[in-house]
Amino acid sequence: MAGITDVVEKKTSEATGPKPARGRKTPANAAAAPRPESRPGAAETAAPEPTPPPAPETLAPELSSRDPIVIWAISDGRAGIEAQAVGLAEAVARQVPARIVVKRVGWSGRTGRLPWWANWLPRRWLTPESEIQPPWPDLWVAAGRATLPLSIRAKRWSGGKTYVVQIQDPRVPAHMFDLVIPPRHDRLSGDNVLPITGSPHRVTAERLDSEYARFRDQIDALPRPRVAVLLGGKSRAFDLSAVRAAEMAHQIQLPLEQEGGSLLMTFSRRTPEPAKALLTARLRHLPGIIWDGTGANPYFAFLAAADYILVTEDSTNMATEAASTGKPVFILKMDGTSLKFRLFHQELESLGAARPYGGAFHGWTYAPVDETARAAAEVVARMDARTAGAAT
Repeated sequence: MAGITDVVEKKTSEATGPKPARGRKTPANAAAAPRPESRPGAAETAAPEPTPPPAPETLAPELSSRDPIVIWAISDGRAGIEAQAVGLAEAVARQVPARIVVKRVGWSGRTGRLPWWANWLPRRWLTPESEIQPPWPDLWVAAGRATLPLSIRAKRWSGGKTYVVQIQDPRVPAHMFDLVIPPRHDRLSGDNVLPITGSPHRVTAERLDSEYARFRDQIDALPRPRVAVLLGGKSRAFDLSAVRAAEMAHQIQLPLEQEGGSLLMTFSRRTPEPAKALLTARLRHLPGIIWDGTGANPYFAFLAAADYILVTEDSTNMATEAASTGKPVFILKMDGTSLKFRLFHQELESLGAARPYGGAFHGWTYAPVDETARAAAEVVARMDARTAGAAT
């Protein structure tokens, strides 16, 4: 695991990403491959630990001549939340020279549970490892409830220097920030609000290529179609019962056996143990990999290798990442329901990226959903406009 504060001094950076929970590797029809080396990682849904970054992309001459900016990517350290802040920071750093600093906020006692308006002196109650102190960054990108008491004061602390971006719906007045970037299905609007489909993330074509290369020896021998199955779990709106897991296993097993394909499956730390055990037992005979949470995390390699991607309906992050690949995405039904998630899935369907899973695989094409780059371009444009306004 990387330290509490990671500093990456280059035009693009790689920081801790989310990591799935337990499964097992089952190379049935495929040649057995050695288990990858063990590495630490962190996870909310299904995404991997830090890996060596790809080479920075080349900036246009007019951009590479700009002075580098300092970006803080701030969260409470939960990997699914952190990945959103880091993903947007990295996307900005692909457009302008930047140094990214990853900050993980910790609160002493129960202070972090207080509403933002009750936390009058937030820096007093931070753990020392949080390191929220001068010199202040040029760009503050924060995600998650734990960052709100800090984000709403960052501009004042910096004397107006810092441009403050809050990801997700902060559920506080949007004018407290320079820019709010919520998912469109939260139905938030305003002059300084930029709704996007899903959430910012760290998936790029370069990263998929580099991650696939790490697992090529294990994946190349697997028969096609290769089906990536990204499983979430229990949340406020959804659950995955043993009954539903059994139905899901049946829906996955039959078409894979009929088509002679292979399985690439990961779990979330939120996946209930009975559901995880049942899915593993029912599908372990298929050729493929069911990742057991040990060794290097193959999540991005699975996205790169898949012909079809199945995602449970509880995860915005995983569905958005899957849709960024341009590959057919199928949404797996869970126990429970949510209007917001239904609206989100309808967005993906309207973009041609996703369809409900009905027990059969079929292909189609669409333009990869790249909302992270669009959000980053808007951040850069608004920062440049503010700088130009201050200069006149």
